[in-house]
Amino acid sequence: MGLGKAELEAMIDEATVDAYGEDEQLTGLFTMIEENLAVPFSATVLGIDVTVRGVDLTPDGRIVALCSRGPVRQKIGILELPMPTPAPDGAEWIDAYRHWAG
Repeated sequence: MGLGKAELEAMIDEATVDAYGEDEQLTGLFTMIEENLAVPFSATVLGIDVTVRGVDLTPDGRIVALCSRGPVRQKIGILELPMPTPAPDGAEWIDAYRHWAG
């Protein structure tokens, strides 16, 4: 069950309370995801099981999931990452980011 618009907007307000401009808002949302998302967790990407080990903020302003399978590492945009069911704790911050990114 997803959060409602008002709940998501309250989370966005919490993450961006001291932010000026989109770059700082993005950093605030990234920080909340990084601090609250319970990692590692398993996800399935294109039919392949991967382990999500963390998140990162790229120089071009994208939040990415740091995924691995054995020795292979790949960054996948957090908005493109299929969430497992049940979703890991803190995944609601990804929903808030998705709402903010519109």
